[in-house]
Amino acid sequence: MPLIEYGHKDFGENKVQECIDKWKDLKQVKKDIKLHLIGKLQRNKVKFAVDIFDYIHSVDNERLAKKISEEIIKNKKDIKIFIQVNIGNENQKSGIAVKNLDNFYQYCKHLNLNVVGLMCIPPLEQNPEKYFHQMKSLNEKLNLNELSMGMSADYLLAAKYSSSFLRIGSNIFGKRS
Repeated sequence: MPLIEYGHKDFGENKVQECIDKWKDLKQVKKDIKLHLIGKLQRNKVKFAVDIFDYIHSVDNERLAKKISEEIIKNKKDIKIFIQVNIGNENQKSGIAVKNLDNFYQYCKHLNLNVVGLMCIPPLEQNPEKYFHQMKSLNEKLNLNELSMGMSADYLLAAKYSSSFLRIGSNIFGKRS
């Protein structure tokens, strides 16, 4: 893959099985590659996700957090976790409501999850700036170092608000049909 040859080391995937199919053999050879699960994670896929991913960006409920914690302990892995926040309070999107974030963060810490930051996908039809600003404030309040926000259409604005992980796949690889 040309990006690896140019030194790129972090890659995001939306689906566990697709990641396994694409990366399992290559990751054995290129041990410095870091794989990020940026899509929704179902509990029945957690053991596979813990086996291959270095980061999970979509932890959004207690049952999922508990299952991830159990698999991490069983497999003696160190997975970096992002809590997904439903920053726009949208019914169709996953994520913890802002009002429940503190309690959920404490629950994750109680499970000894390595929570490194927060992740969000702001409402599509609105200016994302106020949401990125709010996420930066929430991240600082929890004293977390990483932010996962911004995609191809708004990554420059997300970077302005300290996003450390930008999801710009369609600008690099093109849009899927």
